Amino acid sequence: MPRITPALPILAALALAGCATVSPEARVRTKLIEAGLRPPVAACMAERLVDRLSIAQLRRLQSVGGLARKDVRGMSLDELVYRLRALEDPELVAVVLKAGIGCSIAA
Repeated sequence: MPRITPALPILAALALAGCATVSPEARVRTKLIEAGLRPPVAACMAERLVDRLSIAQLRRLQSVGGLARKDVRGMSLDELVYRLRALEDPELVAVVLKAGIGCSIAA
């Protein structure tokens, strides 16, 4: 009979726990929907943002002043760009704007 090492059940539990966590893409998609984007646009943007931004950049994006409490549909493009530029990360600004424009046209 094969002998089961004590670490095997622990590794199996950790692997299953990893499957139960929510993916970064799902979290970003949910936040975008909560901010007022239509689900197809939010899904498209989430995929692009997660592919092109680091976890640190995604966290900074989450902290953009007032976006979590405001429906982005009521914001002007100038206001959105102003809030994004406050993060002082040109790559983040470019990725978000390209994803937003591309996904809005595609959806």
